Amino acid sequence: MIAIIDYGVGNLQSVINAFEKVGAKTTLVSDPDKLTEYDKAVLPGVGAFKDAMKHLHVKGMHEAVLEFASSGKALMGICLGMQLLFQKSQEFGESKGLGLIPGEVVPFDTKRFSEPLKVPHMGWNTLKIVKQNALTKGLPESVYLYFVHSFHAITSPEYTVGITHYGYDFVSAVQKDNIYGFQPHPEKSHQYGLKIYKNFAEL
Repeated sequence: MIAIIDYGVGNLQSVINAFEKVGAKTTLVSDPDKLTEYDKAVLPGVGAFKDAMKHLHVKGMHEAVLEFASSGKALMGICLGMQLLFQKSQEFGESKGLGLIPGEVVPFDTKRFSEPLKVPHMGWNTLKIVKQNALTKGLPESVYLYFVHSFHAITSPEYTVGITHYGYDFVSAVQKDNIYGFQPHPEKSHQYGLKIYKNFAEL
């Protein structure tokens, strides 16, 4: 059974529906004391980093997620949920993240080009897999997935699973031990997104 962490941020139904399509059972979990009862957990999220971290603290989920991660069980962050896995973010001033993966979240550098990048980065784009892991099993080296975001992560190649080009290359998929993250939305990405969720369910 997969826990979908409900901390008041994001449209969770689309994530639930996607897991159902691949035959996986999920439960919304808003009680931090219940999280450790599950085999795997998904940290979704849309919106601003600082607000999301505040919600995690208010709901008591901050420590629960850290405890879950330290247990060795699989945890996957999606979109903003992936960004929350890092040490800090520069969105609306510096904010501290969960610190599960070394690195930080920064805005797209729109000033390095003669014509500024449009932000948010929205729509279909290629995720190039640079390091295979259990969640990329069965995917081609480059897959089209759906993105909506204005900030991106910076981290070591050690933790980089996939990169995407939008003006320049940025990190779009990560892993550190039992912690996984995807900047795109697998639940909005048709067959390849569903394959990522299926792989996660089968860990």
